[in-house]
Amino acid sequence: MKIKGIAAFAFIVFFFHNVAYSQQEAQFSHNMFNNMGVNPGYAGLRNAICATALARQQWFGLRDEEGTRLNPETYVLNVDAPIAFIRGGLALGFLQDQLGFETNVGVKLSYSYHLDLDFGKMGIGAQVGFLDKSIDFAELKPIVDGDPALTGGSDENHMFADFGIGAFYLMDNDAWAGLSFTQLRQASGDVGEANYTLSRHAYATAGFDYTLPNNSSYVVSPSVLVKSDLASLQFDVNALVTYNNQFWGGVSYRLQDAVVFLFGLNIEQISVGYSYDFTTSPLGRMGRSYGSHEIMLQYCFSLDIDRIQEIQRNIRFL
Repeated sequence: MKIKGIAAFAFIVFFFHNVAYSQQEAQFSHNMFNNMGVNPGYAGLRNAICATALARQQWFGLRDEEGTRLNPETYVLNVDAPIAFIRGGLALGFLQDQLGFETNVGVKLSYSYHLDLDFGKMGIGAQVGFLDKSIDFAELKPIVDGDPALTGGSDENHMFADFGIGAFYLMDNDAWAGLSFTQLRQASGDVGEANYTLSRHAYATAGFDYTLPNNSSYVVSPSVLVKSDLASLQFDVNALVTYNNQFWGGVSYRLQDAVVFLFGLNIEQISVGYSYDFTTSPLGRMGRSYGSHEIMLQYCFSLDIDRIQEIQRNIRFL
């Protein structure tokens, strides 16, 4: 029997699942703006009410033999704020992730307890998350009739509940470091006849801002994000340059995956960014993908009016 979408869908599953049916979390090229998305300790550390939205088209152009678009599409919104009477911050996050004929819709609630240190502030946080996974089995045509892993109703789903923890240290908006673990419970459940397990993840990030001594209009911001599902390792190395706290651009390298080009603009408390991933993996070399596109929009309302100018120094801590 002819395959309808199985080859491309299986390729996506291979990249996003370390072992059969082990769910990995979505990745973003604007990772330096997405600390709240991976580390609950970051909630409220910026002393501002912040909303960050990301929209990503991964491996644009990936289609099956009938022209059906199968490339992953991910949309995220994270909102966080400091709450003085609980000595910390709260955050609420929403996710929609489309991988071929699989749809994931999730929500996360995070709390961070803040500690004032000599050179900055640290947040120690915890997170609870819920993920609704559904698969439209009616769109899948197995090679072997009756394949138990690919049979089911037209739309089968399962709700997962899991937890995460993290710590984030912000040094007077000039340097930062964070460590977090998500999907600690490794929740599992059946979607149709297939069993899925949420894969445990670890994230480590660090970076700093360096103002050029001969021209203070330019700020260079190198950073790194290391991520692992405890079976494989991947890292993003980033370098951004900001001019006059208004225009920024940079480049990022993701190991065995892509070279990323980033561009953005700051308008007072609003940041807008765009990134393009030039795919270096076999998927790109085979001509199946035209790369990945991502848009970032961030708005922060400062709660410390006297420090607005200081907060604006760094585009990630608006």
